[in-house]
Amino acid sequence: MDAQHTWDFTDDRGLRVTAPSRPERFVAYIQAGATLWDHGLRPEGLFGSHHDGAAQDPAKAGGLPLEEIRSFGSGSGVDLDGLLAAAPDLVVAVTYGGDQVYGLDPDTAKHLGEQVPLVVLDVGTSRSLAALRDRFADLARALGARPGATETGQAELARAQERLRTLAARTARPRVLALSAAGAETAYLARAAAWPDLRALRDLGVALTGPGDDAGGNWRTVEWEEAAALRPDIVLADVRTNAASAERLAGSAGWREIAERAQILPWNPEPPASHHAHAAFFETVADAM
Repeated sequence: MDAQHTWDFTDDRGLRVTAPSRPERFVAYIQAGATLWDHGLRPEGLFGSHHDGAAQDPAKAGGLPLEEIRSFGSGSGVDLDGLLAAAPDLVVAVTYGGDQVYGLDPDTAKHLGEQVPLVVLDVGTSRSLAALRDRFADLARALGARPGATETGQAELARAQERLRTLAARTARPRVLALSAAGAETAYLARAAAWPDLRALRDLGVALTGPGDDAGGNWRTVEWEEAAALRPDIVLADVRTNAASAERLAGSAGWREIAERAQILPWNPEPPASHHAHAAFFETVADAM
C-alpha cells in the first residue's frame, strides 16, 4: 500500500478501492446500508433503485431507522449533487454481475466513482447466500465493525437453519411458492435458481414449487389462475413498493383462491445480506411450516 492510502478494499469488480484513512461516513444502496447496519455500522445516507420512489422503500430497510437517515433519492432521481455535498468518505453499491452499478444511471455511477471511493459488491445469481454474507462481513470488518454483532447473528442463523432443516425433513412438506404481484391479471413467479435466498431454502429441504430452472430470467409471468393451480400451501409474496398491493388484487379470483388456501408471508427479494436478516427469514418460513 502506498504512503498516501492507509485503507483499501478489493470489491467484486476486482477493483482496489483506496482511501487516505478508514472511511467513517458512508452512503449506501439501501440493501447494502441495511446489511452494514446489522454489523453495527450506520450509513450517513441511502439511495434506492429505479423501482423505488422518492422515499426509500421500507420493505428493503431491514432494521434501518429510515426517519433518521438522509435519503438521496432513487434511480434516475438520485440527487448526485446533494450526495457529493454531504462529503461521504465512501459509497457502497451493489451489482447483479459485471461492472454495472445497480440502481444508478451509468453516467451517474461513473461520475460518482470519480469523486468518491466506490465499493461495489455482487448480490447476483452467481452468489450463494453464504457468499453474500461473507463478502459484506469482509467489508464490515474493513470498516471497523466489532465482531459481536456477527457472532450473535451466526448463532441465530445456525439455530434457524437447523430448525428449518428438521421441519423440512418431515414426510408431508408444505409447498412454497415465491411470487411478485404484477397486477390483478398477472403474477411473476420466481425461478428459485435465480434467487440466493430461495436456493438456500431448497438446500435446507424446503419444497419449492413454481417455474423450473430453465432459461427465462428471474421470473415467469403467468395469469393468476395458473399460479393458483400450483396449489401452494405457503406463499412468499414480494412486499417491495413496486409489487402490486393487496388492494389492487382484490378483483382477482386466482389471487383470492391462493389467499384462501395458503399462508401469505412477506418476502423481500433484496434482503440485507447479514446473518441476522437471513436467520429472521428462515424463522418466518419455519413458523409457517
